[in-house]
Amino acid sequence: MFETEVMGALTVEDIIKATGGKVVYSNGNSHVFTGVSIDSRAIKEGELFVALRGSKFDGHDFLYKALEKGSGALVNFPPAEPPRGKTLIYVKNTLNALQDIAHYMRMRSNIPVIGVTGTNGKTTTKELIASILGTRHRVLKNTGNLNNQIGLPLSLTKISEEDEIAVLEMGASIPGDIKELCGIAAPDYGVVTNIGPGHLEGFGSIEAVRDTKLEILDTVKAVVAGADDAFLMQGLSMYHGKVVTFGIENDADIFAKDINIRDKSSDFLLCLGADRSIEINMNIPGTFNIYNALAAAAIGDIFRMDLNDIKTGIESFKGVPMRLEIKELFGTTVISDVYNANPASMEEAIKELVRLKKGRAIAVLGDMLELGSYAEEAHRKLGEWMSKLPIDIFIAVGPLMAEAESQFSKGGGQSFRAATASEAGKILIGICREEDTVLVKGSRGMGMEKVLEINKVGTTCNRGTENAV
Repeated sequence: MFETEVMGALTVEDIIKATGGKVVYSNGNSHVFTGVSIDSRAIKEGELFVALRGSKFDGHDFLYKALEKGSGALVNFPPAEPPRGKTLIYVKNTLNALQDIAHYMRMRSNIPVIGVTGTNGKTTTKELIASILGTRHRVLKNTGNLNNQIGLPLSLTKISEEDEIAVLEMGASIPGDIKELCGIAAPDYGVVTNIGPGHLEGFGSIEAVRDTKLEILDTVKAVVAGADDAFLMQGLSMYHGKVVTFGIENDADIFAKDINIRDKSSDFLLCLGADRSIEINMNIPGTFNIYNALAAAAIGDIFRMDLNDIKTGIESFKGVPMRLEIKELFGTTVISDVYNANPASMEEAIKELVRLKKGRAIAVLGDMLELGSYAEEAHRKLGEWMSKLPIDIFIAVGPLMAEAESQFSKGGGQSFRAATASEAGKILIGICREEDTVLVKGSRGMGMEKVLEINKVGTTCNRGTENAV
């Protein structure tokens, strides 16, 4: 469907053209690099090493190790000893150079690029889009959630002549982030999943969150957006490009009805307008995942995918690791949603806990980080709300979640406090029993997966009632 002229390889001339850099050591301008890497431990033969500098590391310290396999490097100061048979290119800023190379590779390709942003659901939506489009096309996508100023350009440097479409998740933590990523990726189409209070420490207000996510509108010719998010739709009111909406509650171009949410799956009728529909049996649970599927289906429709291909793409998707994974551990049902957390995603996960509850419902929740001045209020509100739900036990991890625990306990619920995820895991082992349903969730910095790691040494929950609470 799409013609492409892009080549995944880079010549020295390409790099100079993209970055404005200067060759300081060379084994010949005809040399071709087969890829780009920032990791001296994982670099492959023939690749270009980009020596990035961070607050806690400097890639230049690993230059010689990287060049044992790599064919050359981008540096912002030449080493004392020139490496033999390797090409070194000097640039003023290696991160900017990486981004320039990614933009160069994207622009010499004529494949369409889809940018996916929003507060929640970005990774799952991106993966669903790739699954749908992948039924007919070769699709380039970010690995995992490599969605920032380093991860996104690294993903773009993997573009090859076989790729027909690219779908890229775009994250943001401060105003201007999406504009910067769009400057690198130049997306043709955008998806905005929803707007919520995430990363408020960097944004300051939810209005700034929305404004930043909608920076994608300055680049794309069409955007897919959630019709049930009134705050998002209000922000789109001044946009004059094409808007394709998806939703469940409000009128939308792409919508779902006849919804049946099961323990580990969801069934619904996918409707593309008033006259086209198909039954979907999705292998992941939750209403929020139906929203993600609707957004992906909207992109599929923009690309004129057959309804059966859209169905195949959605139904073949098995979910994203660390995001609402339902497991059997400790003799209980465990909902592992440990990748990250903000107030909106926390609320959705807790609703799933209540929905899936068979015996007791146990919430093991870690701090929601990066909420700035809103942090304490957000955690207090969470605890107040939880106290009104059929949650039997709450294990709070971290000083902020302690605010939620104090509000929860006022409602009469049983609760515990833990300083770390590992400590919470030990508490959980001591109290859980068969038929319990356990939710484990928190921000990435809390490392909530450690709650579950104790099971790896063979520990199981109490099966009797002597320690029941």
